[in-house]
Amino acid sequence: MVPTLGHLGPVPINTHDVLVGVGVLVAAVVFLLEVRRRRVTDERVWIVVAGALVGGALLGRLGTWAQHLDLRQNASFVEHWLYGNRSILSGLVGAYLGALVAKRLTGYRLPTGDLFAPAVALGMAVGRIGCLLTELPGTPTGLPWGVTLTPAEAAALRPAYGADAVAGVPLHPSFAYEIVFQLLIFGVLWWLRDRLPVPGELFKLYLVGYAAFRFAVEFARGNEVVFAGLTRPQLFLLACAPLLAWHVVRQARRGVYRGLWRDRRGAEVAA
Repeated sequence: MVPTLGHLGPVPINTHDVLVGVGVLVAAVVFLLEVRRRRVTDERVWIVVAGALVGGALLGRLGTWAQHLDLRQNASFVEHWLYGNRSILSGLVGAYLGALVAKRLTGYRLPTGDLFAPAVALGMAVGRIGCLLTELPGTPTGLPWGVTLTPAEAAALRPAYGADAVAGVPLHPSFAYEIVFQLLIFGVLWWLRDRLPVPGELFKLYLVGYAAFRFAVEFARGNEVVFAGLTRPQLFLLACAPLLAWHVVRQARRGVYRGLWRDRRGAEVAA
């Protein structure tokens, strides 16, 4: 565990915040490269980016507010904004909605998902390093790569994670699993970026892939189980992911994904 990278005078440099910031910077560089490569010259695209950032920040923070069905048991919005958890899943939804609102306000009609998808995947891979170094790794495991907390590390995590933060027991490095996934899907998206005939489809494929992965990895994450053996992120995914899955199925039936296995000359490649 590396909660801080050092101190700037008396102020500690938070590892998680720094690496999330680096992840955002990496995503911005990839996005800019794609904007230049695709020769996007309409300056309204930057308003769409701003909308995505604002929407992601707002819903990423406030999307975890409703912890209890009895709303009186939840913290106030101000308390939750200052001290509450942040959610990648609700942040992605907020970014998507923020981009849609910005497009509607500016009249920008062109799809932007192809610009965002590789950038988000690589940025997430970097940002998750901060989670790996500062948060509870996951559930107990007998696998040889399990991460074992020291008594001091477990004590530091216990106020946030309670009895799940145990010392001397190998735990799933669930964030390492996600880092590997994000790097792999970044490679896939990079390969697909010029092969999909429908603009904007790339980001939807990323969301479907991440939703499936995240639902599975939750069993190793150690988040609180709240209903039917499932965590809040899993329940959220059960509510939202079927819409994405149906979109992909419908597009597949329309033949959108045919011809992906082509070489650069346009000839079919045997799968």
